[in-house]
Parts: sequence; C-alpha cells; structure tokens
Amino acid sequence: MKIVNNITMRRLLCLVLFLPGCFFSQENSVNQENAKKIKVVFIAGKDSHALGCHEHTLGCQLLAKKIKEGLPQIEPVVVLGGWPKDESVFEGAKSVVIYCDGGKRHVMNSHLETMEKLIKNKVGIVCLHYGVEVIKGSESSKTMLKATGGYFETDWSVNPHWEADFKSLSKHPITNGVNSFKILDEWYFNMRFVEEMKGISPILSAVPPASTVERRDGAHSGNKHVREMVARGDKQHVGWAYTRSDGGRGFGFTGGHFHKNWENDDFRKVVLNAIAWSANVDIPEKGVVTSAFEVDLSASPKKKKK
Repeated sequence: MKIVNNITMRRLLCLVLFLPGCFFSQENSVNQENAKKIKVVFIAGKDSHALGCHEHTLGCQLLAKKIKEGLPQIEPVVVLGGWPKDESVFEGAKSVVIYCDGGKRHVMNSHLETMEKLIKNKVGIVCLHYGVEVIKGSESSKTMLKATGGYFETDWSVNPHWEADFKSLSKHPITNGVNSFKILDEWYFNMRFVEEMKGISPILSAVPPASTVERRDGAHSGNKHVREMVARGDKQHVGWAYTRSDGGRGFGFTGGHFHKNWENDDFRKVVLNAIAWSANVDIPEKGVVTSAFEVDLSASPKKKKK
C-alpha cells in the first residue's frame, strides 16, 4: 500500500506542478495573440447629404468589416457620430481612419492637441472624401498637412463629379492587387500638398475632362489656376500616400461620395490596402482580398429618420 500511495502521491504532485503551467501557457498564448492584433480606429462623422451619399456610418462599418475579413490580425474599432468622447479608444491604435464632413464641421477641428499627439506617436492617419477638407490657413490645415501631406484648400481645390479613368497605377504596396479601373465619383482635385510634395507618393491619378471646370468660379467649384491645369491636360492626384519625416504614415483619398462605389473591388481594395499600409502592415501581393457584395442602405441612419 505504501508503494501504491507513494506512486499516487508522486502523480498528484506532478499534476499540481504541471497543470498551473498549462493554464499559464494558455493565458500567455492569449496575451501573445492579443499583442499581435493591430488596432485601427474608424471615426465616422455625422451622416449628411441624400441617402446613398456621405454615408459615414455605413462606410466606416463596411470598411472595418472588410479589412477584418481580409486581414484578421487587424482589430477595427468603430466610433460613430463624430469624435470619441472617451479618447482612451486611441490607446494602442496603429492607425485612425476619418470619414466625415469637412471645413468647419471637420471632427478634428476641436481636437488638434490629440491629433498632434497621434502624429507624434507615428499613428497612421487616413482621411476619406470630405474628410480631406479643413479650413484654409487654419491650425487644422497645418495639422492635416502633418498628418496626410495634403488637403482640400478652398479657392484652390475643386469638387466636381466626374468619371476618373485610372489607366495606370503607381507601383506601391497600396496598389498591390489593384487593377486599372474607371468610376464616377465626386473626385476632388488640385489638392494643396506639402512643399515640393516631399514624402508624397501619388497612388490614384487621372486627367480631369473639360466638364470638371464648367461651373462658375467659387470656393469649391473653380478658379483660374485649375482651369489652366485642365486645359493643359495635367494629371491630378486624387489618392496619395504620405511618409512623414519621422516614418509615420498618412493617406488621403478624395473619392467616397457615393456609398455604392464600395462595391467596386478595385476602388475598395485601394482604400483597404492604404488603411493597412498606414498601420505599418505588410500588404499581400494580391492586396487585401475581400468577398463581393451589394451595398445595403436599409441600416442607414438617414433611412431610419424617415
């Protein structure tokens, strides 16, 4: 009996010593897995315009879902209705995506101190459509230039609707797996970029047709400078990557007016690639691959208000 008891005791002792190790190993495994997650914060401004346009809520939710689908290591966090009330959401973020109305209504106007901290910490900043516009000559414009290297400047940039034909794409990780494509959108152009475009890599460029300057001159519609550019047939950059002097990254994209355009695989992929790139994620050779779908506007906050 003593022999049996001794053997039994030894086995029990081994279990007592071994099992906690198992639990700690599992816990460590979970912690390591969480550490590998790459946090990306999406800030959706209040929705505006008609149904199907400036769908910031649905747009951020869709992009967050799709980037998670294509790159499971990315952990998206979506903030709705404007700037987060609890800024702790930015803790550990590798990139922040801003999809909102611009100018005086831009979500970052009253939060420049936080934006500057994000930039200083080399957090990627991605601004989509109207989110690239801030007030000309303001502190916001200076911060935007630091963040993404360019912005929509009134009385210089313009916002016509036109079918941009991206016949050839720049060689860049953001264009991995993206094919030439043509699509109608409100493509802003003649952006105000940093001096000498230092750090700027054009991603999407096209030649605007004469129809883009048919409107009379105005803060957003036209000016003599842009008319001369269109007459010359100058190529315009409507999507660009920015590498800051300290290595931080930014991306500006002037499309995104029509929610339906996210159905286009190449249109969607270039933005998903850019978000991942801004967070310092290696882009697969085929880009961020996601499944095809049809946009659903039934969940739009605009629809619910009717």
